[in-house]
Amino acid sequence: MSIVHLEAITKRFGDVTAVKELDLLIKEGEFFTFLGPSGCGKTTTLRMIAGFYYPTEGIVRFNERNMTTVSPENRNTGMVFQNYALFPHMTVFENVAFGLKVRKLSKDIIKEKVVEVLKKVRLDQYIDRQVSQLSGGQQQRVALARAIVIEPDILLLDEPLSNLDARLRDEMRTEILRLQQEYKITTIYVTHDQVEALTMSDRIAVFSHGVCQQVGTPTEIYNEPINDFVAEFIGETNLLNIDYLSQTTDFHSYQLHELDSKIEVKNDSANIAAYDKTDKLRMSIRPEAVIVSEQPLEGVNVFKGIVKTVQFTGAAVHTYVELTETVVIESTNLNKGPATYLNEGNEVYVQFPAEHIRVIPEMNI
Repeated sequence: MSIVHLEAITKRFGDVTAVKELDLLIKEGEFFTFLGPSGCGKTTTLRMIAGFYYPTEGIVRFNERNMTTVSPENRNTGMVFQNYALFPHMTVFENVAFGLKVRKLSKDIIKEKVVEVLKKVRLDQYIDRQVSQLSGGQQQRVALARAIVIEPDILLLDEPLSNLDARLRDEMRTEILRLQQEYKITTIYVTHDQVEALTMSDRIAVFSHGVCQQVGTPTEIYNEPINDFVAEFIGETNLLNIDYLSQTTDFHSYQLHELDSKIEVKNDSANIAAYDKTDKLRMSIRPEAVIVSEQPLEGVNVFKGIVKTVQFTGAAVHTYVELTETVVIESTNLNKGPATYLNEGNEVYVQFPAEHIRVIPEMNI
């Protein structure tokens, strides 16, 4: 296992800055995820750790060793690619054994290690089969086995589940986590899928436009986003524009632009992100925190609206309420049966609980 330390890393391709001044410390044995949309710099960062790219500026360290310009084959990292990068003309055994053969281990040791790792990924019965005859999920397990069998200090995974269907993705998430915890390998995972990031990670780095916006645990990132980009990218949220008005011991008051009304927010660090006086402010409230009722509601931050759409998704019911012609708020509840669903067109009351609002600045690009 290794600690990965990225010190002021910048990567430019001509006039384009793909990654800008990135500082990260990834702990030994940690499952760390790079999350963000396409073109945000997450894969470029992973490739600098792997040695496929060298940074334009900055230092890459594994433990205390400077690895900035060390070639990929001398970094002892295992890589799992989005397209698996298997050799279609080879068997499962030959694919998994490839890295060990490059290391010039004896045939007996190679066979022992390959059989052992194929048992771990539950593919030992396919050891002599051509990889081209395997399903997508099985090919992904072969790619994992090939990366793990060389006993890497760091395991790197670049969107490894994006080519699988939803059920297979769920299965492979569990499989990757099981293997990572069993081998205790420092693992760096790249994805644009928020569910993968939230369910698998010890910590997450959220990227946008080549800049790491926030690093934290899944609960920190979800409950305390640092700006509107993070709030919107991690899960669903309702975002509205606000301006600071005043504060008391218990609450901060803001002017809510779209509803031309005052909004009260609990005076707590979990509810109010750091911001400068020059920042444009927004309030974020998750759909599961929004209260919608056909009966009048007591307390602060209550508004009237009309139910526009009710969406049933199985485990949950999403209710969209129009507060004005331009403001539609989403509320999400666990499915408790048709009798609890609201009817489209009904007048309802909507409440934004003060303790569930997060005040955040707009992201500066």
